[in-house]
Amino acid sequence: MNYQVLKLNKYLELLYYKSAEITQEFTNNLSMADTEKQYNDLMKIMQAVPNISEGRRRDIIDEIADAVRSASPNAKLLHTDFNADANRTVFTLAGTPEGVRQSCFVLLQKTTQLLDMRTQHGAHPRLGAVDVCPFVPVRNMTLAEAAEQAELFAQNAAEKLHLPVYLYESNARTPERKNLAFLRQGEYEHLPQKLKELPPDLGPREFSESVAKTGASVIGARNFLIAFNISLNTQQIAPAKEIAAVLREKGGGLAAVKAIGWLMPGYQAAQVSFNLTDFHTTGLAQVMEACRREAARRGLCVTGSELIGLAPEEAFLDAGRFYAPGAHSTQELLQQAVRHLGLDKIRPFDLNGRILEKQIDCALQ
Repeated sequence: MNYQVLKLNKYLELLYYKSAEITQEFTNNLSMADTEKQYNDLMKIMQAVPNISEGRRRDIIDEIADAVRSASPNAKLLHTDFNADANRTVFTLAGTPEGVRQSCFVLLQKTTQLLDMRTQHGAHPRLGAVDVCPFVPVRNMTLAEAAEQAELFAQNAAEKLHLPVYLYESNARTPERKNLAFLRQGEYEHLPQKLKELPPDLGPREFSESVAKTGASVIGARNFLIAFNISLNTQQIAPAKEIAAVLREKGGGLAAVKAIGWLMPGYQAAQVSFNLTDFHTTGLAQVMEACRREAARRGLCVTGSELIGLAPEEAFLDAGRFYAPGAHSTQELLQQAVRHLGLDKIRPFDLNGRILEKQIDCALQ
């Protein structure tokens, strides 16, 4: 009996050491890329899309972009989209929540230092130098966690930079303040009165010399939003505004869609500018076809479209399935989306450079 016990113990000992050898061999064979992939799969990723009220002076835009790039090793500037007529630049950043928050604060500092709202004019509605800064959960984090980051960022903006801050979307403290359009009514020109009638959630409530220069900022957490502009074969702004009024959700139009009409002299065209707040509810193709129908009713046609910033790959794939239901490969669906939406008609369009997930994965490598 004792001999059998000893034999069993010896067998278990050999099995233990053999298992350890196999485990060590497996670990040794893991490449650095595998380890990094496992880490990245678990890491919280947050996106920020700060919009600044400057789209004409390339040297200023580049200076701000350079400051953002060097702000934190844990956040990357993925894309910069500027337009002179709108006089606006949209930056897209992604990384760890802390890294993104740190980078956005540097952007806030640099932008408010360089811009002066007293001399700023453009087609795009705005309230301040850094007009709006949304935080968006991308991977392994919730909207509530993104809202916590937005709250910290807003507090720093108010306390350290003395900016009036309005909290919106998930951070809104009253239901009406969830809506960016509500907060931005009257724009910068109405700010002295707004600070009295609709006090900011954080920061100064007086229109001082400092506030006159910086304006106010709107900060909060939200889900993905797609900014999508459609050009018409007219330079008359009235039809664009009419179409926007018909198609926006607020006017009884498309669900989860906001819209305004404006003139883009650089394109020699009026545009209907759309915000898709939930592309699963109303996608790019549905917005495009509705705009085509409304344009045709007015004797006009669509000449092309542009995407502002980045969009999730699924948004392009949904459009591809709409226009080419027989297509099966991802690449074909993406190409069909670009062609039918006319995304390359107004200006050059690098599809891979506009897919959010691809840009994030590239930045993490």
